[in-house]
Amino acid sequence: MAGIDAERPFIPVRIAVLTMSDSRTLADDTSGAYLERAIGEAGHILADRKLVKDDVAKIRSLVEGWINDASIDCVITTGGTGFTGRDVTPEAVKPLFEKEIDGFAILFHTLSYQKIGTSTIQSRACGGVARGTYVFCLPGSTGACKDAWEGILKFQLDARHRPCNFVEIMPRLEEHRQKA
Repeated sequence: MAGIDAERPFIPVRIAVLTMSDSRTLADDTSGAYLERAIGEAGHILADRKLVKDDVAKIRSLVEGWINDASIDCVITTGGTGFTGRDVTPEAVKPLFEKEIDGFAILFHTLSYQKIGTSTIQSRACGGVARGTYVFCLPGSTGACKDAWEGILKFQLDARHRPCNFVEIMPRLEEHRQKA
């Protein structure tokens, strides 16, 4: 049965948060603020938090810098996953993925459907692994970030979660790069 095994040790994960917005600042970024708060409340470490305009090159550069930083285990982005002309987060981030976490998008949409019905189809939320770093792209709404964190990420980023979690396989994400 799924759940937290209190006999296992908690391992804090270092998480960077990136908000994409042409209209917000860090001061009024409620989704980024929610993620920062949730990360801290869960016992994880906020490695960095930034806000950038909806621009493929800028987004990709920031995310790539974080995935190349060995001290960052996970990147969570918020915003830019819709269909408008300025929504470019998946285009910026997906090329960095070595492996997509297809189940993340499926589970996110399942949870989202329970709250907003068919409107969930307007999100291109996605997740993947890039150079041993987990990357999750969430919609910009605070409610969507809450759904993703409370329903998926807070469990998968907790080493005590059974029967399995993302943390326990982190040491093996880069094994294909190790010399024989």
